[in-house]
Amino acid sequence: MNATDVRSTRLFIVLSGFFLTNALLAEFAGVKIFSLEATLGLEPFEWSLLGVTGTLNFTTGVLLWPFVFIMTDVINEYFGVRGVRFISWLAVVLIAYAFLAAYAAIELAPADFWVAENAALGVPDVQRAYAIVFGQGLWTITGSITAFLIGQLIDVLVFRRIRRATGERLVWLRATGSTAVSQLIDSYIVLYIAFVLGPQQWPMPQFLAVGTVNYAYKMLAAIALIPLLYVSRALIERYLGVEAARMLRTQAAA
Repeated sequence: MNATDVRSTRLFIVLSGFFLTNALLAEFAGVKIFSLEATLGLEPFEWSLLGVTGTLNFTTGVLLWPFVFIMTDVINEYFGVRGVRFISWLAVVLIAYAFLAAYAAIELAPADFWVAENAALGVPDVQRAYAIVFGQGLWTITGSITAFLIGQLIDVLVFRRIRRATGERLVWLRATGSTAVSQLIDSYIVLYIAFVLGPQQWPMPQFLAVGTVNYAYKMLAAIALIPLLYVSRALIERYLGVEAARMLRTQAAA
């Protein structure tokens, strides 16, 4: 194996590591719902859509998923469809494994001193708190994993179509365009499985309204992160060398 192959292999490992880490963190951190307005110190923004009103509240996962989209596009750019499919399926397996491990951990009997120490710190039932944070509902897990996988597979196909049409030009277009299509589907699938089919049984107007607001946020985040695509591209070319990076992109597009 020559030096270029070694560097490209290391690059795939590093990109995959960032991809998997952000995907796993997004799944577990996403249990927290935060107020965007309060976080930014703004007055509540009352949106109204399809007869449904609300404020800008999102899962914490939305802070991390845009980086997963970026990693998806960078991996697609340099390692092609097979690279993205491989890492997407691996992510699904690892996320499912992580949730199984979390459920197993929840079932372990808590130590008395651990419960007592946390009660003294203001957490009266730390075992229940632990279970709530790590033990997401089955409908939520199923919806999230299903939406993630379908979104990734659609993203890679749209990215490839746009790349064939634009060649090496318009990097931002194929990245943002593929995200726009994949996340349009992802945003609604996860809510439909988790909250329409699930025990909460949201009415259709609420499902469509919340999905639209979530999608709008994701697209704004994707647009804001476009410069990161070009920074990633520059760093990769510096690491591999311009010619080696170009050859890798050509092989990925083949």
